Amino acid sequence: MAQGKTMTLVTLSSVPFVMVLGNSMLIPILPEMQRALDITAFQASLVITLFSVPAGIIIPLSGFLSDYFSRKIVIIPALILYGIGGLIASGAALFDVEPTYAIILAGRILQGIGAAGTAPIAMALTGDIFKEQARAKALGVIEAANGVGKVVSPVLGAAVGLIIWFAPFFVFPAFTVIAAVLVWLAIKEPKKEKKPAAAGKYFKDILKVFEKKTGMLLSCFLAGAVALFTLFGILFFLSEHLDRRYELNLIIKGLALAIPVLFMAVTAYLTGLVIKKKIRLMKYLIITGSGLMTATLIALPLSYNTYYFFTVISFIGVGVGLMLPCLTTLITSSVDAAKRGLITSLYGSVRFFGVAGGPPLFSLLLEPGIRVMGWSVAGLTLATGIVVLIFVRVGEILKGNSA
Repeated sequence: MAQGKTMTLVTLSSVPFVMVLGNSMLIPILPEMQRALDITAFQASLVITLFSVPAGIIIPLSGFLSDYFSRKIVIIPALILYGIGGLIASGAALFDVEPTYAIILAGRILQGIGAAGTAPIAMALTGDIFKEQARAKALGVIEAANGVGKVVSPVLGAAVGLIIWFAPFFVFPAFTVIAAVLVWLAIKEPKKEKKPAAAGKYFKDILKVFEKKTGMLLSCFLAGAVALFTLFGILFFLSEHLDRRYELNLIIKGLALAIPVLFMAVTAYLTGLVIKKKIRLMKYLIITGSGLMTATLIALPLSYNTYYFFTVISFIGVGVGLMLPCLTTLITSSVDAAKRGLITSLYGSVRFFGVAGGPPLFSLLLEPGIRVMGWSVAGLTLATGIVVLIFVRVGEILKGNSA
């Protein structure tokens, strides 16, 4: 890969890296936040949910704007807004502004709105810049950067949280400024081959894409949402479990939380190298990932041995790592560049909704016991694999424009 393209890919990778800090960095400090603010585990989980839900709602608008105007015009202000939300949350805790918990949630909502214009648009821009086989490899790197962010962020959040529990909120503005400057200076966005269609025609064209590829797109959307629902639910469960059973210090807890996402990041990178344009292989890797998560969730409650526990948890990371690069490549390659922003943004929306649902629903499912939690989610991942097997058809994906 040429030096210019390498710098472009590094810069694009910084955007999902920064975005993923928004949730993963806070997971280790949630028990500390519960004690400091005198809130329940469910209320603490809303710090994740109220970041992810606004992002999921706003992402389609960000995708439309990026298709209609430019990717960079969306990404840079979004990063700045993301940083401002972090300042609001950290300021409320630092100066003990009442009601602190409510203001933190307001800052998180603002961060979520900013996050809507980050990673999904970066994925669309990656699809614009890189072509054919290079696209799958580049998107694998983007997913790996997302994964690296998930690996680093629990440790970073735990380390910064040793200063005081709300210190991680101050990290967001620093990283977003760096990423925004890199995007502004290092990314040369391809010129649009033709002027954007009028809004009415644009949305009609999007509907035509769904008419032609309904099964594939909706199945991929479901798989992406379920993968991240499971991953973030397991991370939330793991944080609570480690806090209750082992009373670990924050750094050790951060390292423990990084284990499944390290497996995810490595698997995502290797998957991106292997899949290239092999559509059939992508489909079966998605099914394999779903099956692996199903087996893991069934096995999870069967033993409380520490080594067994972490070995099993790691396979969830492998399953997610198999799925995400394949899903991203299928979706970004399913439409031409003029409509790619909205399609990838819709996919980003459902991923965010998956993240939003994971912690609170796992919290509720855990109340009856770990078996109820593990086996009920196993049913969901199994059903997802079956849906992909039935509705993702190789011939359907290859029809039409896959530029």
